[in-house]
Amino acid sequence: MIEMRNITKTFGKLVANDSIDFSVKRGEIHALLGENGAGKSTLMSILFGLYEADEGEIYLNNELVEINNPNDATALNIGMVHQHFKLVETFSVLENIVLGIEDTKKGFLTTEAARKKIESLIKQYNLEVNLDAKISNLTVGQQQKVEILKVLYRDSEILIFDEPTAVLTPQEIEELIEILKNFAKEGKAVVLITHKLNEIKASSDRCTILRRGKKIATVNVSDVSTEELSEMMVGRPLKKEHDIPPLKIGKTVLQLEAVNLVGKGKNLLTNINLEVKAGEIVGIAGIDGNGQAELAAAITGLTAISSGKITLNANDISNVPIRKRFQAGMSHIPEDRHKHGLILDFDLANNFILQSYYFDDFSNKGFFIKDNIYNYADDLIDKYDVRTSNGSHTLTRSMSGGNQQKAIIAREIEREHNFLIAFQPTRGLDVGAIEFVHDQLLNEQRKGNAVLLISFELEEILSIASRILVMYEGEIIGEFESNKVTANELGLYMSGSKRGKSNE
Repeated sequence: MIEMRNITKTFGKLVANDSIDFSVKRGEIHALLGENGAGKSTLMSILFGLYEADEGEIYLNNELVEINNPNDATALNIGMVHQHFKLVETFSVLENIVLGIEDTKKGFLTTEAARKKIESLIKQYNLEVNLDAKISNLTVGQQQKVEILKVLYRDSEILIFDEPTAVLTPQEIEELIEILKNFAKEGKAVVLITHKLNEIKASSDRCTILRRGKKIATVNVSDVSTEELSEMMVGRPLKKEHDIPPLKIGKTVLQLEAVNLVGKGKNLLTNINLEVKAGEIVGIAGIDGNGQAELAAAITGLTAISSGKITLNANDISNVPIRKRFQAGMSHIPEDRHKHGLILDFDLANNFILQSYYFDDFSNKGFFIKDNIYNYADDLIDKYDVRTSNGSHTLTRSMSGGNQQKAIIAREIEREHNFLIAFQPTRGLDVGAIEFVHDQLLNEQRKGNAVLLISFELEEILSIASRILVMYEGEIIGEFESNKVTANELGLYMSGSKRGKSNE
């Protein structure tokens, strides 16, 4: 159905796509696998008209086509669901879906026909979402459904999904895989960009592997193991298990006592009591939307608590500004790297010093010491393998999502701290980068730092956390030692089916 031949794309010195051939058949799910910065999103952005290839041709049903912009792609029935959603937060769901192809009557927006068509799509594909809700009030899982409905509303026959499961719960992932399989059964061509090998095995017919801009192979998924796929992707075997350091628990670093947060007319956090000690990783498990974001905001100072007490290194930080919390020993890897982690229109070097620009190493009498800033950035880029087109001068917006994440992790781990709150730290990362991040978190534990890991990936929490707390509807309803609990039991607590404070 689609064939891309000899596609080459460069950004400065970086060759993002190097003479790549890629084809998708009607009625198949074709996975596109590769490390962060391997060129997957670039290749699909060329197919969707966001970028123009420097060389190469695209054929649709054996006919040469020219795709200069997304309107051309839409006219050819090509749709793309992006990793970072392209939604207007102040608009309703329905307004976002019809945006750009609205029906009008005598100059006024009319939505009756659109509403009927969208409601039919919701029913057909089980994409339940309130059409009149504002995007800003939806969970990320619901926002993704809106993005899928946008593509379906435009009658797309070729569907590109860029990291669609990076922000979804296990249940939502299963639902999405079923939806993708239904698309394929209807004769649509589906491209799935993902790092998650088990999802490729569960959903895809074929898989094309890219590494550093080059095509390594296209394989039938049923013919290869996940280990073979990962080795083709990163070019080396991955470790089977992490080297977990022995627990040497020290003093309490972070403590929350009876913390409550009220907002939007309801309790967002209810009577939260927890502590994280030096030398331990405490995992917060739970389905997205059960108070994890509010907990992180309360600890980091993004939201003021309604009552209770937060202590960091024996200092009461309940009401102190964000900068003072960082100065008291906190580092923070945020859930949303674009909203709270980076300034996308700054270069990488300036993003590395966002919380330390006023240090003597980086400024003098109100002027930046640029040599020091860029040398420091070059060191972090090298140490954390952040892949860029122009080193520390790279515009952060132009980097892949995974490399943006690695930049945040580098900044937060290298800053002086003894407490790290890591919220979805491996979101959108490939298996090699995930291994690296987990090693960094375990190294924090080795150094005697305290780590609070909030993740929707149960496997991640079980593999590196020493203690696990389960959140449900803004409360902590269970506490476990990770070596004494199964994923199934945690799942019962996460869904609210069970409650209890310990597995002892």
